[in-house]
Amino acid sequence: MAILTWDGVGERLYETGVDRGVLYIPTGGVYDTGYAWNGLVSVTESPSGAEATPQYADNIKYLNLVSAEEFGATIEAFTFPNAFALVDGTAQPSAGVSIGQQPRKTFGFSFRTKVGNDSVGADYGYKLHLVYGALAAPSEKAYNTVNDSPEAITFSWEVTTSPVAVTGFKPTAILTIDSTKVLAANLTTLEDALYGTAGTNARLPLPDEVLGIFAGGQTAVTPLTPTFVAAGGTITIPSVTGVTYRRADTNAVVTGSVVIASAGQSLVIRAAPSTGAYKFTANSDDDWSFTRTS
Repeated sequence: MAILTWDGVGERLYETGVDRGVLYIPTGGVYDTGYAWNGLVSVTESPSGAEATPQYADNIKYLNLVSAEEFGATIEAFTFPNAFALVDGTAQPSAGVSIGQQPRKTFGFSFRTKVGNDSVGADYGYKLHLVYGALAAPSEKAYNTVNDSPEAITFSWEVTTSPVAVTGFKPTAILTIDSTKVLAANLTTLEDALYGTAGTNARLPLPDEVLGIFAGGQTAVTPLTPTFVAAGGTITIPSVTGVTYRRADTNAVVTGSVVIASAGQSLVIRAAPSTGAYKFTANSDDDWSFTRTS
């Protein structure tokens, strides 16, 4: 058995900073559209629950029952993506016009924090935080007069979450990936999904896919472009192992043929890895728009 030591070189770790925020708007439970979130000031994670309730029997403390744990957070920022209005209870009937007190919708969110140590500093590594099933509560906005010590307004949202399913584990609303402990190639695969590539949209993979990315090797596949007959609006979906095709408007899985209802209408078809065991080859297209002509 080795003797314990403390504060060795390179072992004095710390975390700092917050950046690379991304908002994800879900369609049918799949977070398939991401938007860069500029101006993040802080993200405060606030777990709650997991409270013990003692049970007594035989004149002794017999056991503790633990309540369910919940994940919440507070997001503070100087600004927010325009798409955030979709989940923050704001309707936008036309450009520049906003209507408040509308229904709120769930969203996904990711951000990055830095990991530092005593030998490299703050650039030793980083952690990716992935949040699912988030719901933002109405926030207070304080508009103050400009004076001799002006400050920019910051916006703040209290966020609650609803956990999503994870195979083999209890449902969760938060995943954290430490860049210093995972394979660089697997981390790149996840970041390509989170931030998008030249040929693919930014999206938030569900927990099962994320776990699959880091579980071992992945098979690279290339989604094939559906064939299309503009006259009649027939889209033929190719069959590719490891690739799932979906309608962008309903997120429904599509196979075989899809017919656009009428002339002038358009439909976007999107592709995604069917499981975490697959990844798309670099710069491969993952969405296509089709318009029926007659």
